[in-house]
Amino acid sequence: MWNNLKNFFEMEMRTKYFVHVLFFLFVASAIVFGLLIIGQKSLLNKNKTPAITKIDPFQEIQLEAKSAVVWDVINNRELFTKESDVSLPLASLTKVMTALVISAKFPDSSNIQILQEYLEPEGDSNLVVGDIWKASDLRDFTLLTSSNDGAFALAAVAEAKENNLGNVLYTQEDLRNKFIEEMNNTASEIGLSNSRFFNEHGLDRTVDRGGAYGSAKDMAMLFAYTLQNFPDMLEATRYKKLEFKSAEKVYSATNTNDFVDQIPNLIASKTGYTDLAGGNLVIAYDAGLNRPIIISVLGSSTEGRFTDALKLSEASLKYLQQEE
Repeated sequence: MWNNLKNFFEMEMRTKYFVHVLFFLFVASAIVFGLLIIGQKSLLNKNKTPAITKIDPFQEIQLEAKSAVVWDVINNRELFTKESDVSLPLASLTKVMTALVISAKFPDSSNIQILQEYLEPEGDSNLVVGDIWKASDLRDFTLLTSSNDGAFALAAVAEAKENNLGNVLYTQEDLRNKFIEEMNNTASEIGLSNSRFFNEHGLDRTVDRGGAYGSAKDMAMLFAYTLQNFPDMLEATRYKKLEFKSAEKVYSATNTNDFVDQIPNLIASKTGYTDLAGGNLVIAYDAGLNRPIIISVLGSSTEGRFTDALKLSEASLKYLQQEE
């Protein structure tokens, strides 16, 4: 019996020691495992490149413009916006819609004869009565120099020729009104919800009524639509100077965008200015690898529209570089 008790206690002690040893090994293993995990994390953190803090390059920009937008055409999104849906007087940005309607309905090779009544709008483009222009040349000349006479002629002739009406059944004013109606229909089709056109050139109708109204975003959308559907229509506006040959003479035309050489990879541009509108400007440039960016500025000053656009173009390039 004594031997049985002795054996029992010995077994109990061995079991107790065994349990203690297992517990010790478990604790030791847990400690070692924990140290390995901590060491690995420390090594990873040491080798890890610090995260780069993105800075919004548009944040500190001060603009003269009442309204502006920077539009990424490929991704269909705004990179920057300032009151971009507010409808403001467009001035000669109107001529982009005029040219778009002309391009959609009137063959480039068609001839346009300049009549005396086409020279009625304010501003002298030196067009010669009786002279004959190719439609695409007069369109490009009109956009480059912002010719009010050219816009008037394009609108009147296009509507008359399409309907083969001349002035027999409709007056010149009737034909122009039909053309302006088409401008507004086109705006609705494109989705320019804040735009309304009252004439084809954008001159103020009175001291407090503009010739056309639209938002900065609408004008960016108009440019985007034009570049995608009529890519050649705005090509002339890339250049500082061009020559156009009509039947009567050679016209030397200078771009109304004084900063055309300061914007890298410029695709297109259009200026606008009246007393009521102030300074307007829309440009499109290639940010790289066929990445068109459109900058629309409304309600700035004569000089401010250009400096505003330059600030936004520089900021947009920095913004896109951070995304790479």
